[in-house]
Parts: sequence; C-alpha cells; structure tokens
Amino acid sequence: MGRGDARTKKGKISRGSHGKSRPKLEKIKTVLKKQAAAAN
Repeated sequence: MGRGDARTKKGKISRGSHGKSRPKLEKIKTVLKKQAAAAN
C-alpha cells in the first residue's frame, strides 16, 4: 500500500503510469460516451 504499490492511485502517480486504477482522461471520455449511447 502506498507509493510503491502499482495497484493504487498514489502508486500510479509515483511511477508515472496509467491503468485501471488511474485511467487517462481520454479513456474515461470514451467509456462515458459508450454508456450514454447504450442508455439511449
């Protein structure tokens, strides 16, 4: 747990990587668009 853990937000920030715990903004937007399209 903490900075060394790649599965937490803090760990992702310290390593400078992205993933499930800290997705990039572009990925969030595409997922939200898909959900909105599925809802309509």
